[in-house]
Amino acid sequence: MAADALNPLRGIMFKVSSVVVFVMMQTCIKSAGAGVPAGQITFYRSAFALVPIMVYLAYRRELQRGFHTESLPGHLKRGFFGILSMACGFYGLVHLPMPDAIALGYSTPLLAVVFAAIVLKETVRIYRWTAVAIGMVGVVIISWPKLTMFNESGMGSAQAVGASAVILSAVLGGFALVQTRQLVRTEKTSTIVLYFSLTAAVFSLISLPFGWAPLTVEQKLFLVGAGFCGGIGQLLLTESYRNADVSTVAPFEYTSILLGIGIAYVLFGDVPTVSMLVGTAITVSAGIFIIYREHQLGLERKAARKASPPGAGT
Repeated sequence: MAADALNPLRGIMFKVSSVVVFVMMQTCIKSAGAGVPAGQITFYRSAFALVPIMVYLAYRRELQRGFHTESLPGHLKRGFFGILSMACGFYGLVHLPMPDAIALGYSTPLLAVVFAAIVLKETVRIYRWTAVAIGMVGVVIISWPKLTMFNESGMGSAQAVGASAVILSAVLGGFALVQTRQLVRTEKTSTIVLYFSLTAAVFSLISLPFGWAPLTVEQKLFLVGAGFCGGIGQLLLTESYRNADVSTVAPFEYTSILLGIGIAYVLFGDVPTVSMLVGTAITVSAGIFIIYREHQLGLERKAARKASPPGAGT
């Protein structure tokens, strides 16, 4: 999109709206209860997300084009990592206080920097490596009290496994982000969004033989609501990037922790711990620095291209 076509305020509005809707999705999943298997949650989240996504694409007359792809294996790979990441994240969400699960999820973009350097051979210099290291210290501060809670009562061990699951979700999410970076080179955003929900819904059915829980009407409504919120949130996020640079809207992702703390306290009685607040502050600061650094590097590359004489490098 041309610079003069960008509308930063509109982009920020869509981004904050997506954050609100994604937190609503997490609230629905949390409300459905800890007895629902992660694979079953993931199916509802993915399958019912298709409804608003397909309605939106049909409205924009992009539905037919959305199914056209140049890289089906790439979508399958992205779906594989994404579905495992979602399943682990949802397992952690139902076994942890919601703010802790949200905060630990902030490690995903930090790990994406690492995997981009390893898999995509992107150049990552000392500034970003330092930010990643500092951010991971924050993750350790958040998760350490949970990881050391194994005991005979079961409650502590559930939170320890939940924290481990969210961290594993972040690792898998980092791989999914790297795969997405590869897909955007040839694929439209609508295609990536559509195929992810499709592949995630299909892959999550593999968990069906391992035992899905019988659901009450209330649980079904919560999970269907989570799916709708997931699809709507993805569309709002896409619109935010249509209207503003990534570096402009990305920092607003961290408003989710404030909303999550408020909702978790009111609905579930979760009170944030000191370690969670300190660790979150460190992780968020590192994430914002990486976003800032990416923005600066983008400006430098743009300036370098403008300074290059015609025909340079050919």
